Amino acid sequence: MKKILYMCMFLAVGTVAAQKYYTKTGETNFKASVEAFEPVEAKSNSTTAVLKVDSGEFAALLFIKSFHFKVALMEEHFNENYMDSDKFPKATFKGKLEGFNMADLSSTAKEYKLVGTLTVRGETKQVSSTANVSKNGDKVMVTSALSVKPQEFGIDIPSIVREKIAKEINISMNYELIEKK
Repeated sequence: MKKILYMCMFLAVGTVAAQKYYTKTGETNFKASVEAFEPVEAKSNSTTAVLKVDSGEFAALLFIKSFHFKVALMEEHFNENYMDSDKFPKATFKGKLEGFNMADLSSTAKEYKLVGTLTVRGETKQVSSTANVSKNGDKVMVTSALSVKPQEFGIDIPSIVREKIAKEINISMNYELIEKK
């Protein structure tokens, strides 16, 4: 009987430790607009993100071609001339919510430091930001924003359009995660 009890406790602890929340429909936006020029912004509604509850590890993956612009020609230039989407089809983030504790979550967002590596066009850079995390019923909400410079990822902006594109790209993330069973 003791063996059965210990085995049940071991399985219960293992299940809690391996608990993950995820989404395949996360929203990632970027803005590279400069005032007085046409907005340079796009949205992706197909970011995959995973949060490991026991460690606060957080990872996200999105396919570059999932970004959609209001202007089709801008989207074409983005994929072919700047991001080389056929050669570098995805962007990834791997990091951690520092001090994350699932028990602390409520409907009021709690701020955590988000640190990790962002890989775009085969270039990996250390990034840090803050993330607001809350719990809404059985869902975990994660929102964050960060800024990056195109040249950090080998993105060359031609001089003819350089003044029309911001020197820093603002990226925002809004993910609604559900428990992975």
